[in-house]
Amino acid sequence: MQKSKQTEIAVRVSTVSIIGNVALSALKILAGILSHSAALVSDGIHSASDLVSSVVVIIGVRLSAREEDADHPYGHERLECVAAIVLSVLLLLTGCLIGYQAFETITSGETKNIAVPKFFSLIAVILSILVKEAMYWYTRYYAIRIHSGALMADAWHHRSDSLSSIGALAGIIGARHGWQILDPIASLIICIFIIKTAYEIFRDAVNQMVDKACDKETETRIRECILKQEGVISIDLLKTRTFASRIYVDLEISADGQMTLSDAHEIAHRIHDRVEQEIPDVKHIMIHVNPAQKTES
Repeated sequence: MQKSKQTEIAVRVSTVSIIGNVALSALKILAGILSHSAALVSDGIHSASDLVSSVVVIIGVRLSAREEDADHPYGHERLECVAAIVLSVLLLLTGCLIGYQAFETITSGETKNIAVPKFFSLIAVILSILVKEAMYWYTRYYAIRIHSGALMADAWHHRSDSLSSIGALAGIIGARHGWQILDPIASLIICIFIIKTAYEIFRDAVNQMVDKACDKETETRIRECILKQEGVISIDLLKTRTFASRIYVDLEISADGQMTLSDAHEIAHRIHDRVEQEIPDVKHIMIHVNPAQKTES
């Protein structure tokens, strides 16, 4: 898929996320204030952070789509990882803020004075769970389709919001049955979900930025594809590295040492084309051809 098309899809998906998050955060914060539910207000703040994250995704994807230039011969794809790291930091700050407020309420000793959430807070939180789960699957589908780490991070941001809404729902139900302390406890659980998601997004983005090897299954597919090519005697070296959402391969093969330079070049060219065709995540493969070692008879 062309880079311009990938950018167009990412921007469209993020725009849908922005519209959805504006509506949901306004609904939950307003409903939380009117129904006296701290958990629902916390959940609304979480949705508002999703709005910021979607804007960050749009900026990151647009920057990463810029073509290679003299100063950036490998392109700007790592900027998408930077966007994912920014998202993780936003999530972490949001989670810590929610957790601090919940902890302060629980330890204040005034939990009996917490107002009981009204019934319409249940309607708001159930609606939020359904919408956020739908947004998660929608964003995840396109993140996989265009191999976008930042968009996948945004999808998990939606999932964390859906999970936090489930926590808010449990807290509201408990508070309405006389256990008011469950409302701030739900906020504390939401905080844990958010921080866990932030850590996972951060870890994945950092792994991509430090040239982590691709997964073993993909490496096996690359190896099998190479060995199927005519003229390849063995693989002497195979290294992979993930560069943002794409894979780069460094390869050394053994071939007949008596063949011409043109024949060796033809083998390398054929491997290059077949690997990139069969494994679309591979953006480039660098190949060195070694003469096969003769065995003593």
